[in-house]
Amino acid sequence: MSSSEAVPIEASPAAPAAHSSLAARRERPSAGWALLGSELSVLFRRWRTWAMLAALAAVPILIAVAVRLTGRGRGPAFLDQITSNGLFVAFTALVVCVPLFLPLTIGVVAGDTIAGEASHGTLRYLVIAPAGRLRLLAVKYAGCAAFCVAAALTVAIAGAVIGAILFPIGPVTLLSGAVVSVGDAMVRLLLIALYIVVSLLGMCAIGLFLSTLTDVPVGAMAATAVLAVVSQVLDQLPQLDALHPWLFSHYWLGFADFLRAPLVWDSLVSNAWLQLGYIAVFGALAVGRFLSKDILS
Repeated sequence: MSSSEAVPIEASPAAPAAHSSLAARRERPSAGWALLGSELSVLFRRWRTWAMLAALAAVPILIAVAVRLTGRGRGPAFLDQITSNGLFVAFTALVVCVPLFLPLTIGVVAGDTIAGEASHGTLRYLVIAPAGRLRLLAVKYAGCAAFCVAAALTVAIAGAVIGAILFPIGPVTLLSGAVVSVGDAMVRLLLIALYIVVSLLGMCAIGLFLSTLTDVPVGAMAATAVLAVVSQVLDQLPQLDALHPWLFSHYWLGFADFLRAPLVWDSLVSNAWLQLGYIAVFGALAVGRFLSKDILS
């Protein structure tokens, strides 16, 4: 064989492995986004999800109809101002929904995140997908957070719409006595909805953790909702003043600061830090439990 003749060189065994590793790294982000898209699609295609959103929308509608028929508004905050300005239907509905109805629906969604997949026998197939267990937990939490956004906006928008239909709409008198335009009031309404979403993120993390502890979703749902009630009850006991700032429901009704002029952000900041702490603690507990969980179904 002449010196100029090419000598075939065998491919290194490491080459295919390196190529597959690179392909896997490129595939993982796309797999995560695909999983998130699938999760949101499944969540918002369920009749249960739309039934809960419809129930939340019914709250401001019932409030507005009751005030319209009776002509009187006595009860929760802002109820007495509905007849003079329909935008207060949305504010009142949010005050009514925060202690019970919103936590109840969030508890259902959060408690079903992992336990629901286990009960349907689909969890095993999800964890062996390219996304892996950690990404699956993150996607499930993101889905629950997305429902929080949808739930808060449903109450706010339904309240504003039914209020505009049944009552006059005009400049809003804030708690501080200042009068703002309808546009300004709508911005404040969206800020209140955002505040409520932030308030519920810690509860989502608690529900996610509880969902990793069982294969029975109803148990995780009930435990999450009960903890929300217990937290609010403890927050009303003056003997436990030292504990109040650490309860995840402590700042839930602090959005009244957005109905003052100028805007006060202190409650939102304190609330965000508190919820972030709950997310960190219960998120870590959920990861530890889920990574060590023996998934047979």
